[in-house]
Amino acid sequence: MTRPALRAAAPARTDPVLLRWRNAVFAVFALSGFLFANWAARVPNIRDILGATTQEMGVLILGLAVGAMLGLVASSHVIAHLGATAAIRWFLATTAVGLIAAGLIAGIAPNYWALFAALMVLGAGNAILDVAMNLSGAANERRIGKTLMPMFHAGFSLGTMLGAGLSALTEQLGVSAGLHLTSVGVVVLAVDLYVAKHLQPAEEPREAVPGEPAGWRTRMAAWTDVRILLIGLIILGMGFTEGTANDWLGLAMVDGYGLSNPGGAAVFAVFVTAMTAGRVFGGAFLDRFGRVPVLAGSAFLAFAGLLLVIIGPTAPFAIAGTVLWGLGASLGFPVGMSAAADDPVKATANVAAVATIGYCAFLIGPPLIGLLGDEVGLRNAFYVVLALVAVALLCSPAARRPKQAVTEP
Repeated sequence: MTRPALRAAAPARTDPVLLRWRNAVFAVFALSGFLFANWAARVPNIRDILGATTQEMGVLILGLAVGAMLGLVASSHVIAHLGATAAIRWFLATTAVGLIAAGLIAGIAPNYWALFAALMVLGAGNAILDVAMNLSGAANERRIGKTLMPMFHAGFSLGTMLGAGLSALTEQLGVSAGLHLTSVGVVVLAVDLYVAKHLQPAEEPREAVPGEPAGWRTRMAAWTDVRILLIGLIILGMGFTEGTANDWLGLAMVDGYGLSNPGGAAVFAVFVTAMTAGRVFGGAFLDRFGRVPVLAGSAFLAFAGLLLVIIGPTAPFAIAGTVLWGLGASLGFPVGMSAAADDPVKATANVAAVATIGYCAFLIGPPLIGLLGDEVGLRNAFYVVLALVAVALLCSPAARRPKQAVTEP
């Protein structure tokens, strides 16, 4: 059996079916970010509705993490059964239903544990959706023959920006959190029906091999593949640096450099803008120079920028470091996902494995940095992140495309 090479024939780049598929995947990434941002921006309102303490809210939000981990564990098996296209359709809907449930509970009958269960649904649905949409995006990238994964992840960033903007607007207009979240979920459900019909099967036809094992044991074999584990470390390091900025950069600028609260928020906006720009323009660099040099360069930029934030003598140095940090953090996750999906036959299991490793960064990172920050200050706590970025830099050769993915017709 042959596999399609990344560098496909030129006509594939203008094939209307492939282009509609590409646009649909971009929309799915954006919708995923949009759903999450609308929830995240309303957390303070939810706290007020429940009358919960900060500690209680921490436990509540843990529902997202628990759901996400359960979804990731199940993702390769679910997608193997449904296929990536059906999984996107069903689990984008599941994520929207989780948000609708959270909105209805908050708006009609506020209940702490019912909301916890709704967040578990949201987290599990989004985790399976994450794996499926990355799998579909990587397949579309292969068939078009052009690097697209950074642009897809830029779609996620765009979705979060739109979600945060809508949330700010609804706050300003006095729209209740319950009505807002429920309405967003219903709209996404409707859009899902339109977008999903333009997706194409991500899986490659596979010929049966006599004596070859099948089933969940085969899918779990990804966890014994050294290359996949190294790619997982790349995503872990780069995901950790992205998540740390999301959670702690603004506060580090306020506490570490004496900025005002709005100033800290503005520096975080600089980081997000730099990261989005890196994803928008990163594909051209990847096509020209290849994965390994660009990934290593990205990790180096993130390392240098983070170091400036840690040891910069003044705020302007730290802000300059924030730009480098954002640019450097932009490509690790999308390039790692693309590399994990190089083998179309094993792509589902491989992408699920590296996604699980990467999610650990987002789940473990925030509390770990917070605990260390209490003891040594946030800027010094960032040295842990610096070490993980260095690990990602050292592992970057693992993202090199296997020979058969380049040479086969």
